[in-house]
Amino acid sequence: MKPTRVYLVRHGETEWNNTGRYQGHSDVMLSSKGKLQANLLKKRFDNINLDCVFTSDLKRATETASIISKSHGINVETLKDLREINFGAWEGLTYKEITTRYPKEWDEWRQDPGNVVIPGGESFNQVKERVLNSFNKIIEQEKGRDLLIVGHGGCLRVLICSVLGLDLNGVWRFSLDNTGVSIIDCYNEDKILVLLNDSHHLEEIGEPNESGIL
Repeated sequence: MKPTRVYLVRHGETEWNNTGRYQGHSDVMLSSKGKLQANLLKKRFDNINLDCVFTSDLKRATETASIISKSHGINVETLKDLREINFGAWEGLTYKEITTRYPKEWDEWRQDPGNVVIPGGESFNQVKERVLNSFNKIIEQEKGRDLLIVGHGGCLRVLICSVLGLDLNGVWRFSLDNTGVSIIDCYNEDKILVLLNDSHHLEEIGEPNESGIL
């Protein structure tokens, strides 16, 4: 039986990624480097079959998805449930600013990201609920097809942790770079991680920007 192949892609770089600011639900657009990354990723996907494309409704994701899908002649479906974790009061702040203003809350969240709710925002368990609900609907609807999901560092980490059977402390155990590609093959109830965070399409512009889950 042909699996449902899911390509997971993190959006291209934004200026907030570049300056280390936490974005969350803030609707920040791609930087010039992010657009270049997305166009290099498009070249990678030009010779890969894609039957459908789904994306977070935030601009940095929708723009990345639109660039990739150009040569495939297919519509991009936006889904609010694929958004990044809501960083609440931390949005727009750097790591230094967060740890200075919210030291206790930061330490608690880093130690138990699944259950601790960011001030004014979400916990990773809340992200997991909405992201998995959306993912399961997609793979049921598109069974046996090849599809692309463009999302964010946090929401994709949660999804990959679920596939690997990791608890949500596992979100810190691997990297997801801007436009990094991961692949999940879905066979009914069985899901197999085939590729994690591959970014060889960025070789011509040097090392990818490692900006975590911002």
